[in-house]
Amino acid sequence: MNLRRILKSLATGAFLVLVFPCALASGFGRLETVFSLFAQAFALAPGIIGNYVRVAYYRMTLRSCAREFRIEIGSFFAHPQTTVGKHVAIGPYCIVGYAAIGEGTLIGPGAQVLSGGQQHKRDSEGRLTDEGRRFKEIAIGEHCWIGASSVILADIGDKSTVAAGSVVLTPVASGIVVGGNPAETWWPPRASGNASGT
Repeated sequence: MNLRRILKSLATGAFLVLVFPCALASGFGRLETVFSLFAQAFALAPGIIGNYVRVAYYRMTLRSCAREFRIEIGSFFAHPQTTVGKHVAIGPYCIVGYAAIGEGTLIGPGAQVLSGGQQHKRDSEGRLTDEGRRFKEIAIGEHCWIGASSVILADIGDKSTVAAGSVVLTPVASGIVVGGNPAETWWPPRASGNASGT
């Protein structure tokens, strides 16, 4: 084991100890109000120290979170039921709802992964209500690229790319590129009569 890996392991352990009281106070993610308090507070920590703090906290509070993971300043998870695979990287100022993020996936700055499209409902008179709303886990596959400022409301298949600024409303198949609002298949070109994609 080289010196860099030793120092990284020591830093990882130190930050786990540092944020342990916060994870404990949140019931290791079971108390969502407290979980959100610390998630949003830690989102403001800058640089490499901020990344270590966030990763340590999420390793103890999310449903599952790999050690090999990066999450930049301003980004946070809104729900502790989320899972994060190895080598995931989340850029600055992202909000991730109820999601399962596969290994090697990259999420660009300012992207939002919402917990499905039925988080808000209106009653018969058009007023917003909590009645009938549903939170859905959004599955983002392995080795995906989610472009900057994208809004994701549906599942993304493995090795797919979502262009910057896209709004994904319907599931995306594996291995394709989508873009636009609403997102449509950009590559590969759709053959006549082919209904795959978004």
